[in-house]
Amino acid sequence: MSHKRNNAPLIWRLMRGLNPKIMRINSSRSSFKRRVLILTTAGRKSGTPRKTPLQYELENGAVYVASARGCQADWVRNILADSNVEVELEDIHFHAQAQVITDSTQISDFLEMRLRRHPLMMGAMMFFHGLPPRPNRDQLYELAVDLALVKFNPIDLEISDKLIQLQGREN
Repeated sequence: MSHKRNNAPLIWRLMRGLNPKIMRINSSRSSFKRRVLILTTAGRKSGTPRKTPLQYELENGAVYVASARGCQADWVRNILADSNVEVELEDIHFHAQAQVITDSTQISDFLEMRLRRHPLMMGAMMFFHGLPPRPNRDQLYELAVDLALVKFNPIDLEISDKLIQLQGREN
């Protein structure tokens, strides 16, 4: 039995329409800014800067973002063409090297961490994937097969230190 729902593409289209609004909200001094970063990639065909708001997690001086559309998401496809990116996270703006991870075990680990840190929000996301709010490891692994995880490693080591401090304040 598949864990996907037929309404997932509709949700992605709705989210794409919300991106400009999310970026406006994120540019203000709101608490929303603590959950969403702005990723700038180079368009894979045009080279034009592309900005995308994304939820993130901090872990050991790096930033992690999961893609519900896996490697088919435009921002992930842009990273696969050019892994040099810019990240705006709270008041920190930095250049990073992006690494796309497709290993289902690593993605499952990430999903478990997000479920621990954000049970309500992640429970809702699990619902849209046709899973219970607290899926077991096997269900997460099955979901992870279709996802991608991206790790952003700051180029500047001082930024990594700032991210570790920021993570300490969030936990």
